[in-house]
Amino acid sequence: MQFIKKTSSRVTILSLITKIALALIIIFGLVFFLSRIDFPAPKKLIEKIIPNENFKIIK
Repeated sequence: MQFIKKTSSRVTILSLITKIALALIIIFGLVFFLSRIDFPAPKKLIEKIIPNENFKIIK
């Protein structure tokens, strides 16, 4: 008996396109739902004083 391997590029291309489309749908869905969440703004003012010695003048 001979071993016959069925090679079909159409099935491979279709499955690849399906996987890519599914991944894109999931990514866009996550971005959409994360943009819908209303995150509260910070209530405390964040202020940090930077000393002048950390600045370097580049000419």
